[in-house]
Amino acid sequence: MSDALLHVNRVTVDYEGYKALDDLTFGVDAGAIQVLIGPNGAGKSTLLDTIIGRVRPTSGQIVFKGEDISRLPEHQIVRRGICRKFQTPGVLESLTIEENLAVAASRKRSAFHALRTRSGNGERHRVAEVLAMIGLQAKSRLLAAHLSHGEKQWLEIGMVVAADPDLLLLDEPAAGMTHREAEETARLIRSLAGKHACVVIDHDMDFVAQLAAPVSVLHMGRLIAHGSIEQVRNDQNVVDVYLGRTKAAA
Repeated sequence: MSDALLHVNRVTVDYEGYKALDDLTFGVDAGAIQVLIGPNGAGKSTLLDTIIGRVRPTSGQIVFKGEDISRLPEHQIVRRGICRKFQTPGVLESLTIEENLAVAASRKRSAFHALRTRSGNGERHRVAEVLAMIGLQAKSRLLAAHLSHGEKQWLEIGMVVAADPDLLLLDEPAAGMTHREAEETARLIRSLAGKHACVVIDHDMDFVAQLAAPVSVLHMGRLIAHGSIEQVRNDQNVVDVYLGRTKAAA
């Protein structure tokens, strides 16, 4: 994993004896999609929190583009090219879709200046590009408050993409969506591959299968399996601790 865009090297996060991450090693290549699954409490969100700087590792290193970012504050990690989308949409509901994307695209300016000053050609082009990507061009002037739950999820993914990070951390991007919306979300994430690396957390195995990406399985802060969706589904360790049933039933 020495050539990985992101290299999590033997990271432990210890909360007074409880190891949310336990000597975990994990990597993501540039432009690749990597899926993380595991039961509740497995350490998935803690891993994302540690990558983005919200949680400090007790031991080990987080290396991004060859730099140890383990002790950097969150805003500096974001500036280096990592952005995170949380499970609950965090869009600015009092702004239009277009304005939300403009704020995200102008990451070198404050939100106030992004809305009060004229965007450069590069930012306007980026907003138009992302609007087309998330399929919301026709609603660009609509307030974000009026969007459906699925559309808010797409807008927030678009906001993360608009900031043009090298690595996107997506926490349950299809949560609460209809089957059709989840299919569109999987298509959207697949379209990011190559230009952006993505780490995706999700529990919906049908959605995970649609991503057509390698899957890593966490349990009690440790990586217990890694491979294709079929390899993971047939891994006895995964069946025992994650699916909670016999291999034959799985």
